[in-house]
Amino acid sequence: MVLKRFWVLVTLLVMTGLLLVVQPLFSDSTARAQIPTVDIPTVTSTPSGPMVTVKAGLGEDFVNVRSGPGGVYPRIGILLLGQKVPAKGRSPGGEWIMIEYPGVPGGVGWVYAARVDVTPGAELPIVEPPPTVTPQTTPTIDPTFAAQFVFTPQPTRLPTFTPAPSLVVPTFADAGASGGAAGVPMGLVIIVLLSVGILVGVFAFLQGR
Repeated sequence: MVLKRFWVLVTLLVMTGLLLVVQPLFSDSTARAQIPTVDIPTVTSTPSGPMVTVKAGLGEDFVNVRSGPGGVYPRIGILLLGQKVPAKGRSPGGEWIMIEYPGVPGGVGWVYAARVDVTPGAELPIVEPPPTVTPQTTPTIDPTFAAQFVFTPQPTRLPTFTPAPSLVVPTFADAGASGGAAGVPMGLVIIVLLSVGILVGVFAFLQGR
């Protein structure tokens, strides 16, 4: 009797579990989202005021954005060709334009006016430039290290100039002007000696006969 009741209880539990599993398949319990029947307004807004765009045809498709109006200020980003940003002001000289540039301290930056166009051509207010960034440390050069690369040429004394000895030009006496003793011409001496020789020869010839 007890065993029969046990099987009846088990059968009821199994049937109850099957009903819980099968019921979602036959019931339309899927939630459907309500489709609105009215138009949802789209929030669209266009920035008002002067806008800045990069000029085309300058060889580069971007312009540097700096933290101040000048090349001494650090570069904080770039403005691409075709990108439009609101113009907030200009430097006292008009060479630089302050633009809205989110993501940087203060949310503004500066671009060179010659590389951008401002539309419409409204008069921009003059904005005082921010202070320049002062480096925390001043670079110094070790004088001992720098002295190793400094070359000082030592003056050298030029050699003493010694003039060359004077040129001695030899002179030759005229052979025709030379003569024998007491200024007698040599030709006359030869003729006299030749005549004496001939006379001595003739005299010796005669003595031999």
